[in-house]
Amino acid sequence: MFGKKIGTKRKYEHNVAGYVFISPWLLGFLLLTLWPIIQSFYLSFTQYSLLDSPTWVGTGNYEAIFQKDRLFIKSLVVTFTFVLFAVPIKLFFSLMVAMLLNRDIKGMSLYRTLIYFPSLIGGSIAVAALWRNMFGLDGYINHILSWFSIEGIGWISNPKTALSTLILLSAWQFGSTMVIFLAGLKQIPKDLYESASVDGAGFFRKFSNITIPMLSPVMFFNLVLGIINAFQMFTSAFVITAGGPANSTYMYVLFLYEKAFKQFQMGYASALGWILLLIIGLLTVINFVASKYWVHYESEGGK
Repeated sequence: MFGKKIGTKRKYEHNVAGYVFISPWLLGFLLLTLWPIIQSFYLSFTQYSLLDSPTWVGTGNYEAIFQKDRLFIKSLVVTFTFVLFAVPIKLFFSLMVAMLLNRDIKGMSLYRTLIYFPSLIGGSIAVAALWRNMFGLDGYINHILSWFSIEGIGWISNPKTALSTLILLSAWQFGSTMVIFLAGLKQIPKDLYESASVDGAGFFRKFSNITIPMLSPVMFFNLVLGIINAFQMFTSAFVITAGGPANSTYMYVLFLYEKAFKQFQMGYASALGWILLLIIGLLTVINFVASKYWVHYESEGGK
């Protein structure tokens, strides 16, 4: 009995020590994450301008969003278009670069560092400002085109090309995705490629029958993260185009930002935030359901 009490006391002390160590993170999560989430959910059912106390309006914000706000539909269309093109292009480009860097040649570590370096500043305002200068009417891109007697256009001031410049910027910020792909490629046994070579398989057959199936869990991970990040794209649209021209780059998060911090409709903006959460959550669930048809795990034993 005495030994049992000692064991219980030690277990209690270990538990207390564990809670003490995680308390900074736990407090941060409760105060800076969970509580704001709860608050935003409540505010989404109120009319709140930061200057006055919240006034309960029930589902009024959601009804106004779906029935009256044309910019809501416009921002959704623009954002879905951005996600539809930016995510696959980024994944494809990242995988191709990762495959090039997954080679045993001299100085490869330096090449990997140099290629990844732009991603360290990829989402910054400075990069967005640089991109705006590059694709402006008098920017570097048009200057290069003039060498070949090609008349440039205002890439970011033209509704037909403005969104494309943001998609291109997203594809250029491929560093983190590329590193994850590279780590996945490192885990593929080289024996599989050697056996395929003995059987006479070429590059494309190895890629389709070995690389893609073995890398499918990593591709799925990058796909889900890519969709989530693309739906939250804000900095580039805000700095480069400010949603223009003609709302052609009017991203959903930019719409939410203007409602919250320009028009001070915090309740309305909270409702927009929860709608975005539901959209991302639904797409994530769909991806997880669809993943069983194309994602292959080693633990499945090849089934």
